[in-house]
Amino acid sequence: MKARIQWAGDALFLGESGSGHAVVMDGPPESGGRNLGIRPMEMLLIGLGGCSNFDVVSILKKSRQAVESCEAFVEAERAGEEPKVFTKIHLRFVVKGRGLKEAQVKRAVELSAEKYCSASIMLGRAGVEITHAYEIVELG
Repeated sequence: MKARIQWAGDALFLGESGSGHAVVMDGPPESGGRNLGIRPMEMLLIGLGGCSNFDVVSILKKSRQAVESCEAFVEAERAGEEPKVFTKIHLRFVVKGRGLKEAQVKRAVELSAEKYCSASIMLGRAGVEITHAYEIVELG
């Protein structure tokens, strides 16, 4: 896996993934940025949420659950001093579908957290306290 990040002046950076997709990252004005893109630490949270949500949806589909929507909401706390690493991260999944079995949703979240989500497991091994929750919304 590879990536290329090009400085574009001030606090603006253009990132390109090995698969050819691009993203703009920028800092806030108080750090010399112009607020033209996502913050790098926000990218980490989005990556974590995307990795885990991908797992949850995939596991639910494989277990033949009628999942129609799955949102991951990620909240994090950071250290007060440099380096301002993440200290706590909470992922909350809102899974919508028809006739979803709670045991299957719970198991999908657990499997992602404990076995499949490389991002979550890597951050956990680095000392970040990661917690998970889920909500099931039955669609009529």
